[in-house]
Amino acid sequence: MKTIPPDKVSISQKLSLFNDHWNPRIAGELNGQHVKLAKFRGEFIWHTHKNEDELFYVLNGEFTMEYRDRSILVKEKEFIIVPRGTEHRPVADNEVAVMLFEPISTLNTGDQKGDRTRDSLQKI
Repeated sequence: MKTIPPDKVSISQKLSLFNDHWNPRIAGELNGQHVKLAKFRGEFIWHTHKNEDELFYVLNGEFTMEYRDRSILVKEKEFIIVPRGTEHRPVADNEVAVMLFEPISTLNTGDQKGDRTRDSLQKI
């Protein structure tokens, strides 16, 4: 049986489907990883992912990844990898669009549960 490859994904089109912040959507899946799109604005919560690394790739805008001992500005077309077990929080003064690569098991708020926790993510 011949497999038909899926259509390509338009990141701009997917980003146009939502306007809220800190609510990642699943845009794809491969090798046990989710490809997520999200928009950030303001401060997120301090949290840690015990078992998962996270990759944040900035599509447009910029944000600061804060660690307890330093902060790193991540600009458009740059990415940052947060190693598992590292306490962090993203902060965006203005809206930023980000693509995330994370294991399917990754909870957006890591070891913290609260009003920003997304247990079930929408596929777009």
